[in-house]
Amino acid sequence: MTRETRPDKTEEAAILAQALPYMLRYDDRVVVVKYGGHAMGDDQLARAFARDIVLLRQSGVHPIVVHGGGPQIGKMLERLNIQSEFKDGLRVTDQATVDVVEMVLAGAINKQIVTAITQEGGRAIGLCGKDANMVTAKKLRRTKMDPDSNIERIVDLGFVGEPSEVKPEILHRLISEEIIPVIAPIAAGEKGDTFNINADTFAGAIASAMDAKRFLLLTDVEGVLGADGELITDMDVDDARKLIEDGVAKGGMIPKLETAISAAENGVEAVVIVNGKTEHAVLLELFTEHGAGSLIHKNKDEAAL
Repeated sequence: MTRETRPDKTEEAAILAQALPYMLRYDDRVVVVKYGGHAMGDDQLARAFARDIVLLRQSGVHPIVVHGGGPQIGKMLERLNIQSEFKDGLRVTDQATVDVVEMVLAGAINKQIVTAITQEGGRAIGLCGKDANMVTAKKLRRTKMDPDSNIERIVDLGFVGEPSEVKPEILHRLISEEIIPVIAPIAAGEKGDTFNINADTFAGAIASAMDAKRFLLLTDVEGVLGADGELITDMDVDDARKLIEDGVAKGGMIPKLETAISAAENGVEAVVIVNGKTEHAVLLELFTEHGAGSLIHKNKDEAAL
């Protein structure tokens, strides 16, 4: 029997050879991936994401997954007939709501992702910020200018928080055992109250605490668009701030850029905002020459990193 070298196999080998330098770049380094958006609701994309995460670990990378789950939370609140109030586009989280948020995020969604990664051959463990006192939260303070009195007033969002401290020791232990942490953005305050934290913000805090090589923000758009509508593939934090100040960045892209800026200035080598609806977006970004989204880093000199 003779072995036939088919063209498609040769092409596969060429792809692997091209990926090797990038694999070496991330060898034994931490990559934090914020997983959310519509990609979470698509079974095919969810399986592809799980395979990508397992492949990263098998390639010598240490992936950490932080996930959201806004749509799933909304559906569960509807099923339980719990009404949601919104202020300035943010869900007000009362005690009944935060109980549901914790159940959905740290329970159902977290274990679904862990199971998907396990089924693809990986070793994953589900956590939230409460575990091993990994993340301590504080109440998120938002203010709004009253148009009638011109007085700045506090917007009370209930049990919505932000990270005040990250203790990453448990994450270091897990990745040293080649285990993939999957983390829900729930944490306790100093008095034991449970807080729901924006997943982007939570992931950025984890990435900074772990001195991540890359922090990938998977979203539902191609990346950051300029004033002309074209994708911006590379920028530094000053460029990102200018996009916000000039009103080019709009809506949900503003907090993502703010998170990217904070992470890039606090220990993360570079942040990438990338379309999670693109199959194998994580691998395309990390293991190919041109990447797949918008790269944000601290200085212009770091563009080639």
